[in-house]
Parts: sequence; structure tokens; C-alpha cells
Amino acid sequence: MHRVLRRQGAVLGTSSKPQRSQTSRSFASFTPLTEKDCTSITPPYAVLQQRLKRISEILNHRPLTLAEKILYSHIHNPETCANEGIVRGHTYLQLSPERVAMQDASAQMALLQFMSADLPTCAVPTSIHCDHLIQAIDGAESDLERSIVSNKEVFDFLESAARKYGIEFWRPGSGIIHQIVLENYAAPGMLMLGTDSHTPNAGGLGMLAIGVGGADAVDAMTGTPWELKAPLITGVHLTGKLNGWTTTKDLILHLAGKLTVKGGTGRILEYFGPGVESESCTGLATIANMGAEVGATTSTFPYTDGMRAYLHATGRGPVARAADEAQASGFLRADAGAEYDEVIDVNLSELEPSINGPFTPDLATPLSHFAKVVQENGWKDEISAGLIGSCTNSSYEDMTRAVDIARQAKAAGLSTKIPFLCTPGSEQIRATMERDHLTDALEEVGAVVLANACGPCIGQRGTESTDENAILTSFNRNFRSRNDGNRNTMNFLASPTVVTAMAFSGKLSFDPQRDSLKTPDGQMFKFTPPKGEELPASGFTYGRLEYYPSPSPQPQPDTQITISPTSQRLQLLEPFKSPFDDNSRSELPRMTVLMRVRGKCTTDHISAAGPWLKYKGHLQNISENLLITAVNDEGGEVNVAQDYDQETGKSTTDTIPRIAQRFKARGEPWALVVDENYGEGSAREHAALQPRFYGCLMIVARSFARIHETNLKKQGILPLWFADKADYARVGAGDTIETVGLEALLKGDSSARIGLKVTPREGEAFEILTNHTMSKDQIKWLQAGSALNKIKNDSKAASMQVNS
Repeated sequence: MHRVLRRQGAVLGTSSKPQRSQTSRSFASFTPLTEKDCTSITPPYAVLQQRLKRISEILNHRPLTLAEKILYSHIHNPETCANEGIVRGHTYLQLSPERVAMQDASAQMALLQFMSADLPTCAVPTSIHCDHLIQAIDGAESDLERSIVSNKEVFDFLESAARKYGIEFWRPGSGIIHQIVLENYAAPGMLMLGTDSHTPNAGGLGMLAIGVGGADAVDAMTGTPWELKAPLITGVHLTGKLNGWTTTKDLILHLAGKLTVKGGTGRILEYFGPGVESESCTGLATIANMGAEVGATTSTFPYTDGMRAYLHATGRGPVARAADEAQASGFLRADAGAEYDEVIDVNLSELEPSINGPFTPDLATPLSHFAKVVQENGWKDEISAGLIGSCTNSSYEDMTRAVDIARQAKAAGLSTKIPFLCTPGSEQIRATMERDHLTDALEEVGAVVLANACGPCIGQRGTESTDENAILTSFNRNFRSRNDGNRNTMNFLASPTVVTAMAFSGKLSFDPQRDSLKTPDGQMFKFTPPKGEELPASGFTYGRLEYYPSPSPQPQPDTQITISPTSQRLQLLEPFKSPFDDNSRSELPRMTVLMRVRGKCTTDHISAAGPWLKYKGHLQNISENLLITAVNDEGGEVNVAQDYDQETGKSTTDTIPRIAQRFKARGEPWALVVDENYGEGSAREHAALQPRFYGCLMIVARSFARIHETNLKKQGILPLWFADKADYARVGAGDTIETVGLEALLKGDSSARIGLKVTPREGEAFEILTNHTMSKDQIKWLQAGSALNKIKNDSKAASMQVNS
């Protein structure tokens, strides 16, 4: 793999007519679902292309990448770009997404914010998916029943809000949000937002699906233009064809190892070349899903035969036919000669399976070298559990590959050596697996099939053990404590086929490409590379229809949404107070540094999931997990902070949340100093809401992850970047900070530099320089105290103007 700046014309040629790839596949016959009414999910291609035509004129008809075409065709008002054009990596775009999807954990806070806007319905089609709050303990049926009872208050709230505002409500058991979106809503050329970092999964259908916080989703739901800095575009040129044990999961694991967890920040990954056409739609979705692990804004692909087949198979023939027409006009592919900011070349034929981890998704090791790595690190050569599924790898194709392995093993008389857990991606997948006897094949070798939900991937599989152990999963994320609450559990990421095969060995050192297993009769058995079915020959089956929503429901404004004032699960939001409310202040108030955070600090560190998921709708309760797994750089301890009370001069050690509570109680504004790529991982906006709730007004970082930085801005926290990263070590807990030069920024000069005057607890004051990424609109959020405050203020002003 190497990187060069290159025009796509060097690969695609100069013909303006759509070219059928030489690697186009013929598909086995399959029976599609009955065609659905696709009115609400078919992009308005004529409108989008007309808008893009105007943008093209503004940009002097320069060739555009596919990502640019989709993004720019959704600009709210193209004329706003007429004067300065669009500069990738610099220009802020005002966009009009076509759809919003929310999972149950993040939907609670998003809906609480939306309710405060006092609107009768959502401005765009919106859906809620109950998937995060379902535990993974015993098996599908009992886990689902238990979770529905224990989360009844939250599910009732979500369902009543959905009914009131005309939102499609996917009930518990329906499946994982991203698989459902791919099966039902995704369409080539669409722009959608989702309140989950793995929303880009839908990019497998040739669209732009972007993970955001709830406040960003509220922008789209209220019809407010959504703001995004025009991303840089990284082209990933694929040649060759995957073979043997290698899958699309291995491609993205390989890329994660090359790009690292922040290599895609501020970028869209756009895949092109003959290798794209050789992969299935759901395989491409796996690649797009894990683009989140390199920090990419999203990932996308040109419209392929595989996408067309998948649309027909899932009852969306009208979308496929409309996309065919759009493709014929050149909309769903990059222009010949389009320039990427960077191009990465990958020959799929040369890839081998990869295992990534532990504790970070970008630590990639080729499977053939992994046994040596196990030995060199002194890890126990054993696996405590194997888990397949999750939103990354739970398609029919993934499951049929795993079943191929299971059937080979059964024929040899083998069963799994370790707990082996399987999560279907949706009720449609589960029902189709059951009909086609895939579930039987897995259970016959020892697998436990879990509910159609996120389950262990999001931490809904707890353990009381604190011992070091290794699990092997086909998940997408493997941070400490994420999957079972044990910070010593090493989660290694791999494809479902590798996980399944290794479950029959129980050893980390086992390489199914080369190694053999002893059968009960003493013979040596070696797996052959598995094969899967891209689409079921008998078509998909819906399964239990009671899990599904009514399509395009009408709002029922008389629906009552009741939140008990004594509820421990839900809490109405109080607006955050602006530090500029009295109009006399031109700088942020003097702030005390609560702590300096060391190293990797993901949104899992800032706002843990697992048992805390039940408090996602109650800001006060969930704030008690603030930074509880973060490392204090001044001492190296986890969840330890100091309160240098300025009045008494005494220092008190306590947990991080309790120190933050003290600051809040005495009305003392505070700040954080943090390390590289702060806030990587999940899109959870609670990681911004919680520090704001306790009184944080500013976070200064060596660098930020994209979604988290935006979430901080939305909640009225000023994110600043150290101009000199060495200054990180100069600012510590108990120091006070004052902004210098913020006044110019507040007056509309978005190019203004902001300095910080730092007064140490001991020693002379000094100043440091910072950088920022605040746009003009984001500055207004800061002034108002939050983006939601700004929306409400604008609404009030408009209402007063109408009434005057």
C-alpha cells in the first residue's frame, strides 16, 4: 500500500458514459421481498443534480469526487458558496440531510432536546431503533424479555415520543440500527445523520451516512441546516480480488493498522477501482462501518451491481431503478480526472486475514504472524470466548460463512472449545437464518444465538472477573472495559470466519489457514476456506412483524409524554447557562484546571457504557461516571483528581466525578487539559453533556476526534488545540486559566487567535497560544451557552417578529 496524489482519470479513463466493470459478477438467482412503497426513501435525484449543477458552475466545472457530489448536492443554499467557493478542509458547509436514525441509548437525550424546540413533527423522516439496551446473558428469548421489563420506562418514553412526532419506532428485538438502516432506508446518493458513530455502515449502499451527537440530529429534525467543515477526500484504490480466508473485514483491519485511529480525521474515505465491484453490498458496509475506527467522517463507494441486487432483494426495486437512472447521468460515481487529497492503493489479492488489538482497533497483525506476537507478549495461549455479529459483521453473507466453518467442524466431530456467541443483525436476518437452518448448524456445534441487538459489543455482557483474559470478536471496537467491564479483558478483532474457526481450537496461536485440529477419532483435520452466500436463494423473510414500525407514520399531537419527576432513568433538561448572559463579558470567566488527562481518552473513558446505559436519559445520574476510567497524568492513577480549594488552600483527593461535583456546588468554572485524539470512538454526546453539566467551559487538547469536538461546541464548551503540543505538560490541576483574545472571535472574526494566560498554583503566570476550528455559527452557540439555546433564541425572535 502506498499513498500518492492522483487524479481518478488515471484509473477510470475519460469517457463520460457509465462503464460496466470488467469484474461485474453474475448473481445466483434469489427471490426478492415484495416491493415496498419507497417514496420516502428514494433520494430526489433530479433536485440533487440540479443543485449540484449550480455548485459545479461555482467551482468552474472542476471534476468532482463521488463524495463531493453527494455532499455538495445537499448544500442548503448553493448561493452561499458563490463568493468564496468550496475549499476542502476549510469551508464550512450548511447541509440538508434527508434522514435521521437514532438508537435507543442516544435517542433519549436527542428527543429531550428536540422536545424543547416545541415543534409538532420532525422536518425529515426519522427513526428510533431499540438495540443498545438489550443485555446478552442467557440467549435471545430470555435476554429480550428481561430487557423489555427492565427498560420499560425508557421504551415507553421512546415509543410515545415517536407516536407524537411521527417517528418510525423499531421495537426491541427488531435488530441493530445499522443493519436495519441498510436493509430499509439506505439509498445511493443519500445524505443521512445517525446518533451513533457507526452510522457510516450505510455507506455500503453508495451514500454518505455520518455519525453525530444528538444535538446535530436535532438540527436536521428541526429543519435547521446542519454544519460540517468540507472534509478532505482520501481515495482508496482497490485492485485484485479477496480470496481464501480473507474478507472485507480484513481489508478495513489492514487499513486501520496503516492509518491509525486518527488517520481519517476530517476526511471521507472514497473507495474506487475494479476491486470495489467484486465485493457484496454488505461486505462494503463492513468496510464503511469500521471507517469510524480511523476517525473518518464517513466512507462511500460508487454504485455497483452488488448494491443493485441488494436493493431488489430487500424490496427496494423502485430505489434501484431510480439509482440506475442517476448513475446513467454520472451522479453516482466520481468524475474522470477528479483529484483526491491522498490516494491509497490496495491489491486485494495480496491481503491476508488480520487480527487487531488488544485495547485499540489500529494495532494490526497479519494472522500468519499472530502466534509469534502471542508468544513475544507472554499472553496466555487461550481464548475465553468467541463472539460474532454486531453491526459490523451480522449480515446473511457473514452468517453463511460462519455456518460453513461450523458444518465442516461438525462433519469432523468437533464442537467449540469455548463459549461461542452469535448475534444476528436484525429480525430479518434471524428469521432467514432460522428458515435456512443456519441457526441449527451453529447451535449444533455449541453456539448460543443472542438477541438481535448490540449486546456484548456495547458492553451488555458483564463479568465479575478482573483476571487478564482474551476474547476474539468480529466487533469494531476494543477499548479497555468496553465489552464486559473488565479492564483486563483483551479483545482481539477479526473476521467472523477467523473467530468461528478459532473457537474450535480455543487457542490464540491457532491459524486456520495452516494449522490442523485433532478430531475425536485421532485424525488431523484442517479447515478449507469458507464460502458464503451473498443473498439467500429463497429470499429474505421478515420474521416477527410486531417488531416493525408503521411506515411513514403521521404525528399524533395529542399523545402524552410523561416523565416522572422522581424517575431515575429520565430527566427533563434544563438549559445550560451562557457565561455571556449579562452581555458585559468578552472573555470566558477564570477557570480552574480540574485535571490533565493522559494518553488515549475515548468517549468510553469519558462516559462509560455497559451498566451506565440505563441512565442515558438522566443527565444528573449518568454524569456520575464522568471520566471514571481516565488516567490522571499527574500521578498516573485512574479516576483520581485533586481539589486545590482556592479558599482554604487545602488539597483533597477524590474521584473525578466527585471533584467535578464540588466545583459545580461552589459555582467554580473549570477546564480540562487532554492529550491526542481526545474523544475518539463513539458518537455519544453524553461525553460533552456531562462535563458541561458539572460546569466545564473549556477543554484544551493536543488534538480532538471530529465528532466529539463538534459535540463539545454544541453544548457550549470551547475546544482549543495547543499550538505547541509541548505546552500540554506545562498546565496542571489547580492552575487557573483565562482566555486572551476571545473577544475578537465573539465579534465575528473567526480567524482570531486565542491565547491562554495560565497562573500555576506555584510560580509565575505565563501565556500560551492555541488554535481553534470555530465557525461563525459555532461562535454563536458558544455565546448562547449551547446550540439548542441558539435555536430557541432564534425561534423566539422569529415568533416575536411575526406577532409584532
